[in-house]
Amino acid sequence: MAIELRPLTHADAEAHCAGEDEATVRWLTGGYGTIEGTRAYFDVLAENAAAGRGKRGFGVWRDGRLAGYIDFDPDGGNGLEPGDVNLAYAVHPWARNAGLATAAVLALCDRLRAEGTGRRAMICVEAENTASVRVAEKCGFRRAGSLTSATDTHGDGSPVVLDRYLRDL
Repeated sequence: MAIELRPLTHADAEAHCAGEDEATVRWLTGGYGTIEGTRAYFDVLAENAAAGRGKRGFGVWRDGRLAGYIDFDPDGGNGLEPGDVNLAYAVHPWARNAGLATAAVLALCDRLRAEGTGRRAMICVEAENTASVRVAEKCGFRRAGSLTSATDTHGDGSPVVLDRYLRDL
């Protein structure tokens, strides 16, 4: 599958927000974005990219259309060890079940390796998110235990338990 990863701009905010659905909110964002808030978030990602630190993100493009999102954060938190880079992603509903997330994860791992960013990639996922577990496994990640999220909670306030998947870069 031919995809392209490229930085998101203000012009992409509407398509990005239109691609959010219940699954995106449940597994990744925790709430629906607004155009204004999304543009501000894209600005933060661009500032981080320019500074070479913090979370950096990309739109996942297929056939000239925004089909999803992927980001990476090499700066610690949520079970990261030195040299680990956390990955997170979402695919818009129209583009699901076509290998897009797998292609995006592999492309980002290749990019991180080429840039010398980190030594291992990590995907943290709830076991019930079977689609994301399959992506991790298809991309050669191996399950490396669980962790209790320091930031994510369920609706009842209980902490989210995430399975950690690791892959050498």
